[in-house]
Amino acid sequence: MRVVTWNLNGIRAAIRKGLDDFISRIDADIWLLQEVRALPEQLPADWSLPAGHEVIWHPAERKGYSGVATLSRVGLADEGRGISTRLDPSDLEGRVLVTRCGPLHCVNIYLPNGGSGPARQAYKDEWLEDLLGWARRFLEMDEPAILVGDLNIAHTEEDIWNPTGNRHTSGFLAHEREWFSRFLESGWHDLHRLHFGSRKGPYTWWSNRGQARALDRGWRIDYVLANDAALAAFEGAEVLREGGLVISDHAPLIVDFNL
Repeated sequence: MRVVTWNLNGIRAAIRKGLDDFISRIDADIWLLQEVRALPEQLPADWSLPAGHEVIWHPAERKGYSGVATLSRVGLADEGRGISTRLDPSDLEGRVLVTRCGPLHCVNIYLPNGGSGPARQAYKDEWLEDLLGWARRFLEMDEPAILVGDLNIAHTEEDIWNPTGNRHTSGFLAHEREWFSRFLESGWHDLHRLHFGSRKGPYTWWSNRGQARALDRGWRIDYVLANDAALAAFEGAEVLREGGLVISDHAPLIVDFNL
């Protein structure tokens, strides 16, 4: 079973840039998409889902902002939305969609970015603590579960090209990285890091500034985290960097399971 997580940076723009070609090329069973930034009725009239796939949309209330969607060709059931955060109990920002896709429970997340200022960073920090407790239910499952998406944190110095220059940047703050360590210590397994080892990267997001893409000066902020049952079925991972250069500012992270 092939699973892809991908921040599209706007699905309408991604469609114009050739999203369908990448869907055919990667040939995944499950697509976990973030930052779709569109309501279903706003999609191009001549665009349709990839053959054989079902979809569940969880757009943000605010048009053109945030939102996640899950596509599956192995069955799809809605298991919930949001994590009941104190600041957004109804998940109006469209950040969390939980589904069952065949044998796999999938938590599709677009975690808040704290880069716009102190108030938004405080919101992100509270969101993180709420997520830590909420996500434990999936660790207690005997069935395979994954928590995936754009988590907007580079966990270690191997996950960012310039750690020294970004120590005061949201997404690489010391307390965010410490939270990520606690999250993994609670029982989640970082499949990307397990597959690629302690090497630098491979990154999944690049700034549009300078020559960050051309020189591969990026961040790893997209993840597939697995509970014990999903880890047992894990086969391998891949980052299709070309996707980050053509469709979005993120590359698709591909993970294969024996399920």
